[in-house]
Amino acid sequence: MSDRSYSDDRPIVIEKSGPGVVPFLAGLAIGAGVALLFAPQSGAQTRRDLARRGRRAKVRAQELAEDLRDKAEESYQEARARVEEGLDSARAAVTRGRGKVTNAVGTGRAAANQAREDLERRLSAAKSAYRAGIEPAPEDGEE
Repeated sequence: MSDRSYSDDRPIVIEKSGPGVVPFLAGLAIGAGVALLFAPQSGAQTRRDLARRGRRAKVRAQELAEDLRDKAEESYQEARARVEEGLDSARAAVTRGRGKVTNAVGTGRAAANQAREDLERRLSAAKSAYRAGIEPAPEDGEE
């Protein structure tokens, strides 16, 4: 039997988290309330100051919203211009490709017509030679 000593010394992990947002906001509200209670001016004056600050904050928020809207509109217009530029480029590439295909088809048709005419000419010569009972002359490249 082996002599093993077991220990119950397992590591213990203690997680410490800082205070959350709620205590901060509660402290902020309490501090604001205390500041209003001990303010060196009258309640009416404090209300006027708060109203004035509220109007200023509203105007500033409207200005920020307008700036944000203008920036968003500008970004939209720039993106739209880039997309339209890409579309124009793609259309031009398609038009160039279509022109190349049209040229290739035209060249192919001309070559097919030439080959057909050559074949018809050779066939006509072979028929004439057959009717005359003579061996047709070999064409260029034939033996």
